[in-house]
Amino acid sequence: MAKNSERPLLEFEKPLFELEQRLDEMRSVNEDTVEVDLSDQIEALEKRVAELRESIYRNLTRWQRVQIARHPLRPYTLDYIDNLCEGFVELHGDRLFMDDPAIVGGFVKFKGSRFGYRDRTVMMLGHQKGRDTTSRKYRRFGMPNPEGYRKAKRLMKLAAKYGKPVVTLLDTPGAYPGLEAEERGQAEAIARNLFEMSRLPVPIIVVVIGEGASGGALGIGVGDVILMMENAWYSVISPESCSSILWRSWDHKEDAARALKLTAPDLSDLGIVDEVIPEPTGGAHHDPEAAFSSVGLAVSSWLKKLEKRKPAKLIQARIEKFDRIGPYEIRNNGQAAEIHPPTEKSAEVNSATD
Repeated sequence: MAKNSERPLLEFEKPLFELEQRLDEMRSVNEDTVEVDLSDQIEALEKRVAELRESIYRNLTRWQRVQIARHPLRPYTLDYIDNLCEGFVELHGDRLFMDDPAIVGGFVKFKGSRFGYRDRTVMMLGHQKGRDTTSRKYRRFGMPNPEGYRKAKRLMKLAAKYGKPVVTLLDTPGAYPGLEAEERGQAEAIARNLFEMSRLPVPIIVVVIGEGASGGALGIGVGDVILMMENAWYSVISPESCSSILWRSWDHKEDAARALKLTAPDLSDLGIVDEVIPEPTGGAHHDPEAAFSSVGLAVSSWLKKLEKRKPAKLIQARIEKFDRIGPYEIRNNGQAAEIHPPTEKSAEVNSATD
């Protein structure tokens, strides 16, 4: 993790950063000056820093969580693969047009023994953003072209051929909107993935690790369970785009974020997300190792449950899970009213054995 002075700051973090700077200065003076004892003042300031940190990060708005999900130091797909797996051999190309570096994937040995499960081979794939200007341009900020989704489909069908579970990591601002993507069938590629994933005869675990925007995320997001990190977001549209459509301006992005209910707690309440994965205080980038462990533990737990199900029951439960999302009824006044999903979540359904 970068030092405070080097870490990119979000707007709402600045008061905490300024207080931490004062604390560092007081500690430095206390160490360098024998005549002055600032221990009491340091202790009091440490308490204030801890209280402010708790106040900020435990009362985050939806828009603030969106900002954390986009933090440039947040762990990406390859970071999770490197830390949770071994023997990763990346597979390239869709066998139709080209390779797409915005989606990476391949067979790995998932180190489940670290989390009370067992080591086993899985197909792990996900969106990959870049860390600097060159890599961001190369990976198009994690926005896949059609060949990225077709590559993902090829890898998932390869996993099904050998009876290996699939783990997908979602982190994209959306599918690439360029002309060439439309020319090569962006919508068809995403739709085809939805169809193929819905009937894949092996367990599929979806983890939203950062941004989950629109069909760009859903293209590899159909699974038996959907896990979501505490400060990730998942929605049909980004707050900025929603604001632009409704208010003809990005100025209302915070209002849009509230209305979209795109955070992990929101989606858990709606029965869309099966488990919210806790993050270190301040976000995954503040303590990546803790974030890796949290994700590893959650994936291990669900692999253990899902491997007990027969393929036919697995597919049926997966279809029923998505059938329950977004139901509504028409009231007597002609207005549509949302019906919340049943209290029995798909998590409980999928955990049953045959």
